[in-house]
Amino acid sequence: MINQLVRQTYDRTEITMTSVRANPIRRSGFTLIELLVVIAIIAILIGLLLPAVQKVREAAARLQSTNNLKQIGLALHNYELANSHFPPGYQSGYAGQTVPAVDAAPGWAWGTFLLPYLEQGNLYEQLRLDRPCWDPVNAASVKFAPKMFINPGAPNAGPTMKVKDGSGAVLAEFGISHYVANNGQDESWAYDRPDLSDIRGTGPFFRNSKTRIASVGDGLSSTVFIGEHTTVSDKTWVGVVPGAEVCPNDPNRYPFTECDAAATLVLCHSGPADGEPGVVHPPSFPTCHVCQMYAPWAGGGQVLFGDGHVQFIPTSINLNTWAALSSMNLGDVPGVY
Repeated sequence: MINQLVRQTYDRTEITMTSVRANPIRRSGFTLIELLVVIAIIAILIGLLLPAVQKVREAAARLQSTNNLKQIGLALHNYELANSHFPPGYQSGYAGQTVPAVDAAPGWAWGTFLLPYLEQGNLYEQLRLDRPCWDPVNAASVKFAPKMFINPGAPNAGPTMKVKDGSGAVLAEFGISHYVANNGQDESWAYDRPDLSDIRGTGPFFRNSKTRIASVGDGLSSTVFIGEHTTVSDKTWVGVVPGAEVCPNDPNRYPFTECDAAATLVLCHSGPADGEPGVVHPPSFPTCHVCQMYAPWAGGGQVLFGDGHVQFIPTSINLNTWAALSSMNLGDVPGVY
């Protein structure tokens, strides 16, 4: 009886093992071809998503730059309210001195004077404004780059730039700015004459300017005050160093521009200049001079008008219209843009 039970148990076990061998467990997984197909699909999806992600990033950066310009606009008007005029494009000569015939100390620019109105009062208090902006006593403070002067879309993100003379010698190291002030149509810094102190830009900012609201005869809403400048050359919020030159960051990429005067560390102009009749360069114009506005966005750049509004100006704007927007009291009509 026991032997019969053992025999039956053995037979059942053998049948079970035979069934297992006859029906092995199937393991799930990708074949090589399936894996390659999955990888290809992922690559396609990434290729489709990257442009969208890039557009979102660019839109966010452009919005931040718009906000920066609006904050600068508020600061300009707060400065004007406190001083009865807008800040100078840059200073040349100390208070009580005869205005020099060439650029001289202290050199502090419009961006410096706006610091207290851009929540940078502590930085402003650190500066010795009674000394040149390039003086060693100011060296540590002027290397700072306030966020309001930084365009997040700019490839030349700094945070500092080397100020050099024509021989390449470093004169100073300043915090970078991606925004420049409008000197007008002509470039008032380009004339080396004894009466240089009398040469004023047709825009609101030039050497030792004290532009009042009443001086903007063309209207604040029709006059460009500040604009973006990135990529082509480096600018600063600090000031102008006599003898400095501003050169293109990549001469091979921008063959139409040459090094320009020290004033272009903080200023730009629209054209036409007396020496270049009919030559006008709107934001991001293909000629890409270091003395024009240039933005990292396709098709144009953002500018701040005197009334505080920010407008995207297309590179394709009518040239006469852009020149009219860049002057403050010539009586020219901007037209449609």
